[in-house]
Amino acid sequence: MTETLEKPKRPRAEQLPLALTHDAATGRDDLLIAEPVSAAVAMIDAWPHWNAPVVILTGPAGCGKSHLANIWRDKAGATDIHPQLGADAATIAAAGPVLFEDADRAGFDENELFHVINSVRENRTSLLMTARLWPMSWSVELPDLRSRLKAATVVEIGEPDEDLLGQVIIKLFADRQLTIDDRIVAYIVARMERSMQAAQGTVERLDRLALSRGTRITRALAAEVLESLAGEDQID
Repeated sequence: MTETLEKPKRPRAEQLPLALTHDAATGRDDLLIAEPVSAAVAMIDAWPHWNAPVVILTGPAGCGKSHLANIWRDKAGATDIHPQLGADAATIAAAGPVLFEDADRAGFDENELFHVINSVRENRTSLLMTARLWPMSWSVELPDLRSRLKAATVVEIGEPDEDLLGQVIIKLFADRQLTIDDRIVAYIVARMERSMQAAQGTVERLDRLALSRGTRITRALAAEVLESLAGEDQID
């Protein structure tokens, strides 16, 4: 008689949810107001009464630059531009307000950006640029452009404090139609990296893990995710 060996049971695999996108609420009423972003918000709200025709919002990734840029685009009726050869950005800038996002990462033709700024100044329109770094640290060789950038109004969005991070986490869950206990939010904020990117990554990981296990978001789940993220940071 041949003995049949039972195969060892494998632990049930977690069902991984599809990486669905979540539409973030980006209107003026959805804007989170806290000290690190207050100066930038005041500048956006002050348009069209800017003291200078060119304003540059700077700050780390995920700090809210794009949210503010979207609000200003809608308010000013601005057109997106990318100052490159053949893009006719200076002509567009002559007709009305223009927006150039991620200037220090997207790259630009120096002569074209110089002409855009001149067009804005001559036609009394407005240019809003966003960037991670201050313009004086951009790799710009054209002296006239460096002079124009030096004359621009630069508003920096600072690193988020605990209050703002808590608001951001609540909003990120709300964008996913989820509510989270304030005590869990406080637990996360006290133990996470102080950055908007970390907040986004933590919420994304928590959401996906809760979906995969079919459970609600608890303090224990948050602790697991935070420990996992901390381990990844050490490996990096």
